[in-house]
Amino acid sequence: MTDEQLPAQVFPNRFPEAVDSAPGVPQDRCHCFNQVRVSPPGAATSFHAEIQDTSAPGWLRLLELIEEAAADGREEFRPLPQLSPEERRQIVTLPASIGRLTAVRTLVLYGSNLVRIPPAIGDMTSLEEFSPYTSRRLHWFPYEITRCGRLVNSTVSTRSIFGNYKYRPPFPRLLPPGDTVLDLGSLTPARWGTTATHTCSVCTGPIPATGPHQAWLSQVVATDVLPLLVNACSQACLDALPSGAKGYIPTPHRGGAIEQPPPR
Repeated sequence: MTDEQLPAQVFPNRFPEAVDSAPGVPQDRCHCFNQVRVSPPGAATSFHAEIQDTSAPGWLRLLELIEEAAADGREEFRPLPQLSPEERRQIVTLPASIGRLTAVRTLVLYGSNLVRIPPAIGDMTSLEEFSPYTSRRLHWFPYEITRCGRLVNSTVSTRSIFGNYKYRPPFPRLLPPGDTVLDLGSLTPARWGTTATHTCSVCTGPIPATGPHQAWLSQVVATDVLPLLVNACSQACLDALPSGAKGYIPTPHRGGAIEQPPPR
C-alpha cells in the first residue's frame, strides 16, 4: 500500500485559532524518515511523488482565495480556516499565483498537507512572517524563498525537514541533468522534487531544456535553518551560491550518502 492510499492520520491541533475549531487536521501519513529519532547509517530519502489534483474542490477554492487576497491587498493570508478538512487535505502544493500576493506580510499554513512550496513564494516581496508549523510532510523549501528580503519570522516544524540538527535525516539524492529534452512545465516530482521549473533560482535566467542543475543548501531563513532546493541554469550559478549555515553541510551538495555533522 502506498502513502497515497493510506488513510488520513489525525494529529492534535495545537493552534486551533490558526486553522479552525476542529480537534484535529487530517494529513496523509508520511514515512520519509523518522521524525523523532536519529536517522540510522545508510538511511535514504526521496521526494514526495504526489501531483496536485487541479480539479479538486480544495484547489479551486484556494485559487479563489488567492484572487480575493490579491484584489483587496490584504496583509495577512490565512487560507486553511476557509477550507473544510477534506479540502485542506487535497492541497499538496500552492499555486504559482501565490506570487501575486505582494502585499501579504504574514502567511499562515499551520497543519497543512503540503509536500512542496512553489518558487513563486519568492515573489511575495512584503512577506515578513511565514508559519507552516505542523506541516509534517513539508521537508524542504525552494531557494527562491531567500528573495523575500523582509522575512524575519518563521515557525517551521524543524524535525520534519531534511538535515535538521536534531536527527540529521538524509537529503534525497539529486542527479545531474541529462541529455533528454524535457517539458519543464510537467516534470516528475519524484525525480526533480517539483512539477515545474522555468527560471534559475540564482540568476533568474531560463532553465535549459535538459533540466536544472540542482543542489541542496541549508541556510538561515528568518528564524530557522531550512533545507533549500536550488534549481540553477548552470554549474556556474551553483558555484556562485553562498556557504551553508554554521553547523550544517558547508557547501552546496547533491544529497544522498553525503556525511552530515553529528546531531545536536
